Amino acid sequence: MTNRLSSAFSKPHPALVCFITAGDGDTAANLDALVAGGADVIELGMPFTDPMADGPAIQEANLRSLGKGTTTADVFAIAAAFRQRHPEVPLVLMGYANPMVRRGPEWFADACARAGVDGVICVDIPPEEDDALGPQLRAAGIAPIRLATPTTDAARLPQVLEGSQGFLYYVSVAGITGKQQAAQASIEDAVARLKAATDLPVAVGFGVRTPEQAEAIARVADGVVVGSALVELVGEYGAEAPAKLRDFTASLAAAVRAAR
Repeated sequence: MTNRLSSAFSKPHPALVCFITAGDGDTAANLDALVAGGADVIELGMPFTDPMADGPAIQEANLRSLGKGTTTADVFAIAAAFRQRHPEVPLVLMGYANPMVRRGPEWFADACARAGVDGVICVDIPPEEDDALGPQLRAAGIAPIRLATPTTDAARLPQVLEGSQGFLYYVSVAGITGKQQAAQASIEDAVARLKAATDLPVAVGFGVRTPEQAEAIARVADGVVVGSALVELVGEYGAEAPAKLRDFTASLAAAVRAAR
């Protein structure tokens, strides 16, 4: 299944990775809008009561989704339906350990495989605890996608990379999503350091809010991740969000493609 991720990062341009929260608004229509706008990879957030790495926009999306009663089973139903509609677009689940391992890592990995999920980002399982979920994902053909941060030094980076698949997600700021943006020079230095250490594609996220920022990052990275800015559109426009998402994603995609 990771072949879809490989294909997404093998295009002539960097990959545009777009995030929204499952169960927030009309998720199917919102996902379709991201694809129509030119997203190369979709990240689907699993709603959780304590999203510690996320800023206000995604926290509020989690609360809206949970307030509607969204369950893990609903997330997998959304993923499976997406896979039927978009057989070639990579889909990554992003979230926290509790919903992923409470029924056992084998159950979660199997559910991912049956739904057509390509990769999983678990924010709060560190590389040192890979055995909590990583072996089961890899055995099921699901890429465990790891996070590197500005504080990931040369001593720890090999642990982050060990067993990582799909792509390496560089969190460009030491903080929560959506609240701040890293200086471009620091992003360029970090991407160069990471690419010297791994053959995995390096995608940069956290704080990317405009096409101009996306284009600057795409000049040096293999992918650009946009989340909070999209989630805010869902919260603001509700039923009218798909058209807004499509147009904004199209502007991001054009910027990423213009970078090279």
